[in-house]
Amino acid sequence: MAEIDFGGVKENIVTRKEFSLKKAQKVLKKEVVAVIGYGVQGPAQSLNMRDNGIHVIIGQDKRFAGDWKRAQQDGFKPGQTLFDIEEACDKATILMLLVNDAALKEVWKRVKPYCTAGKALYFSHGFGYVYNNLTGIKPGKDVDIIMVAPKGSGTSVRRNFLAGVGINSSYAVAQDATGRALERTLAVGIAVGSGYLFPTTFEQEVTSDLVGERGALMGALAGIMEAQYDVLRQNGHSPSEAFNETVEELTQSLIRLVDENGMDWMYSNCSATAQRGALDWRPRFKKAVLPVFNALYTSVKTQKEAKRVIRSGSRPDYKKKLDAELSQMHNSEMWVAGAAVRALRPHEKAKVGAEKAAGVKGRGKN
Repeated sequence: MAEIDFGGVKENIVTRKEFSLKKAQKVLKKEVVAVIGYGVQGPAQSLNMRDNGIHVIIGQDKRFAGDWKRAQQDGFKPGQTLFDIEEACDKATILMLLVNDAALKEVWKRVKPYCTAGKALYFSHGFGYVYNNLTGIKPGKDVDIIMVAPKGSGTSVRRNFLAGVGINSSYAVAQDATGRALERTLAVGIAVGSGYLFPTTFEQEVTSDLVGERGALMGALAGIMEAQYDVLRQNGHSPSEAFNETVEELTQSLIRLVDENGMDWMYSNCSATAQRGALDWRPRFKKAVLPVFNALYTSVKTQKEAKRVIRSGSRPDYKKKLDAELSQMHNSEMWVAGAAVRALRPHEKAKVGAEKAAGVKGRGKN
């Protein structure tokens, strides 16, 4: 492990230099890893492990025909590497529970009988284990309980792996029954394509994750964009101008500078007018949203958010309502304008043309 100084706070970070793929392959040589759920994280993590020489099988409910078919299209063969949930769990030594949070309670009932002594129960999110009063996930004391949580969507996990750069992941061990829990965790973390791994706990991971998704990563980001777009449109600016000044410049220019060398670097590469305005308005925005973030954190810590996820995600019509909400966003003027703007990018035109020539079809939101 490498000790890294994060502005005066030191953390032990595990990179592929300290824990190589070769070492991970050695640790997992006799393991059979069952990925339970081929939805969002499942495909990325299983394909990355398979490409890294790990013995991976898939456990998927056949009733979800789309996910079963997708696993087959990705090369997993029924009866050989693709099984129903129970059969996969029976064959495996590491059970990777990668179904969505709302489904955990029902899926756990099927997994539990096969979560036997010496096996490892793996999560990529602390939700199921931390909120076991809601999910019922209470494994015995004779299994390892481990977590590797990639800091990105399944799509990003796979894309970064194929690009050779990996994606950052947090890791935690909640229970070490075998004495091998930590090395199993790190080995899987490297095998699924992590660029580096940083330590956390199940409790800290689920809290920060739920706050982040509802806050700066998704909820707040979308809300702020919509608010600015609406104000510009209400004051006579065209859809193209409003979208470019709200989203396109951020995603295609500025955020890349932040990624490259930090927010101050981005500021230093903008005009004096932009710098002055941003520096003046930054504290006003922070003051405005800080109470919202405090309320959000409290809502997460008191399990209100978890209960809402379980309650809404368990309804029979949840998928129908979700699709309707996403359609409303997709069909809003702002994102219709966004589709038009993206189509005008030279590289986007080239990519679409190449995909059409190759017969490539999209795979939806997963």
